[in-house]
Amino acid sequence: MRLSDVLPADIEPPPGAHSIKVTGITAASAAVGHGAIFAGLPGSKVDGAAYIPEALARGASVIIVGKGKGVAVPNGVTLIEVDNPRAALAKIAAKFAGRQPRCAVAVTGTSGKTSVADFTRQIFTSLGHKAASVGTIGIVKPDGAVYGSLTTPDPVTLHATLAALADEGVTHLAFEASSHGLDQNRLDGVELTAAAFTNLGRDHMDYHPTEEAYLNAKIRLFTELLRAGQPAAINMDGARSADVAAVAKARGLRVLTVGALGETLKRTSLTRDGFQQRIGILSEGRHCEVRLPLVGAYQAENALVAAGLAIATGEKTDAVLAALSNLKGVPGRLEIIGERNGGLAVVDYAHKPEALAAALDACRPFVTGRLISVFGCGGDRDKGKRPIMGRISVEKADVTIITDDNPRTEDAAAIRSEILKGAAGAREIGNRAEAVATAVRMMQPGDVVLIAGKGHETGQIVGDRILPFSDHEEVRRALES
Repeated sequence: MRLSDVLPADIEPPPGAHSIKVTGITAASAAVGHGAIFAGLPGSKVDGAAYIPEALARGASVIIVGKGKGVAVPNGVTLIEVDNPRAALAKIAAKFAGRQPRCAVAVTGTSGKTSVADFTRQIFTSLGHKAASVGTIGIVKPDGAVYGSLTTPDPVTLHATLAALADEGVTHLAFEASSHGLDQNRLDGVELTAAAFTNLGRDHMDYHPTEEAYLNAKIRLFTELLRAGQPAAINMDGARSADVAAVAKARGLRVLTVGALGETLKRTSLTRDGFQQRIGILSEGRHCEVRLPLVGAYQAENALVAAGLAIATGEKTDAVLAALSNLKGVPGRLEIIGERNGGLAVVDYAHKPEALAAALDACRPFVTGRLISVFGCGGDRDKGKRPIMGRISVEKADVTIITDDNPRTEDAAAIRSEILKGAAGAREIGNRAEAVATAVRMMQPGDVVLIAGKGHETGQIVGDRILPFSDHEEVRRALES
C-alpha cells in the first residue's frame, strides 16, 4: 500500500505520500520490517520515541511521533509529527486491515462488560446472525473458539482480528471497551454501530488519577467514537448512568435506557424462580415477562443492557426479549460449579469493591444457611480497595476467608494484611487451594460458597511467573474429595 492510502483524514499527507510504499504499522520496534511505519508512542515509563533508532535499523520507512520531540530521521525516511500518535496508530491500523464486521457494538463500564458483550453475541446468534465477541475471556467466534485474555487488545492486533473475523463471515461483533483501551485510543478506527454503558465503580485507580478521570476515559466512547445520531444503550440502574446519559444526549446520540429506572426496556419486577429469575418488562407500552436462566440481580441488568444494544442496532424488540430465555452464563461470572451436603459452590470474577458486593448480594437470596466468601486482592494494583473489599465481605457474608489472588511482585502476606484491616473476624488462609478446600469442607445444607476474584483465569501470577491455577478445578477437586 502507499502512505497516502492509509493516512486518516486528520493527518496532512507529507510531500510524496502517494509514492511512498508502506508494508504495515507497529508500535513495537522489534516487530518492524522493511517498509514499515513505526509509531513512537508516549508511555508512563518509557517514551517509544527512544526506540526510533532500532526501528530505523530494522527498515522503517515512516516514523510517527508526537509534536515537539525533536526527532531527526535520515534521508529516505518520512517523519510525521502529530498531536496524538496513539490515535494515529489506531486509525492507520484500521486502514491497513481494511475490513470489519458490518455491525459492531461496544460496551463500557466498571462491571458487567464481559457478560454484556457475550450476551449480545448470543442474542445476535439466536436472531440468525454470524456473531462474535471480543473481551476479557478472549475471542468467542461462531465455532465456539475462545483465545486471548486482554480486554481491549492493542489497535494493530484488534484491527487484524476484526479483518480476520470479517473474512470468516462474521457480520455482528460485540466487544468490551476498557478504560485503558479508550484512554489509549486503541478503539479509534473501529466503525461502531452502537455502544452501551453499564455502571461506574472503583477500579484502576493505579492508572487513573481520579474517579472523574476514570469516568471521562469511558465517556470517550460516547463523545468521540460514536457519531452524532448513533444509538447508546444505558443501564439507568448503574452508578453515574445519569451523567453518561446526559453527555450522550448533549452529543446528539439516540439514547435507549434500560433497567428499573429505564424507559426503553423498563424492568417492572424481578423474582427468583429456583436457580433462575423472571423479569417483568415494560416496553413500547406493553408488559411481558421473560424467564432468565441466570442467578443474580446484576445479571438481569446485564441481560437488559445486551437487549438494549441489540435493539439499538435495529433488531425487533419482541425477538430480542424472547432470546433472553436462552442465554447461557459467561465462564467465571456467577458460575455454579456444583453442590455438596446441600450447599452450593459458585465462582465469580469479582475483583473490585462494587463487583464483590454485587456478587455477594446475588448469592444471598439462595442462602438458607451461611454465605461463605473466599477472596483476595491482586498485587501491583489499587491498594486502596483492599480494606474496602474486606469490609464488604464481612458485612455481606456470614464467613469470610482472606486468601491470595495474583500477588505479582508484592508480598502476598502484606496484601492479606491490608485486606484484614477492614475485615475484622475474617479467617486468613494464604494458600488459595487450601482456602477453597476449607470453604467447601465447611458447606452445610443451605450454604453458598462464593470464590471470588479470578473467575475464568487458569493461572496465578506470583512474581514474574504464571503458575497453573484454576478456581474451577480447585472447587471441583474439593467437591469430589
